[in-house]
Amino acid sequence: MADGEWYYCLDHHAVEPYDGCKSENRLGPYATPAEAANALARVAERNEDWDNDPRFNDDLDEPEEDRRDDSPFGS
Repeated sequence: MADGEWYYCLDHHAVEPYDGCKSENRLGPYATPAEAANALARVAERNEDWDNDPRFNDDLDEPEEDRRDDSPFGS
């Protein structure tokens, strides 16, 4: 097992050690290269969980015409 911190680089779509690209362009740290390689799948799973968590969908109780669009891009 490799020691240290591992990251998934969003620019190169590759796993890299601590001494890789800038932090703003990668996900991590992860304990192993295998965990870093699975970073995008993990993000997708967490986003799906967040999107479907009723604790964070409180605006669904409001009538549609009363819902605010907080997106800077509109609907």
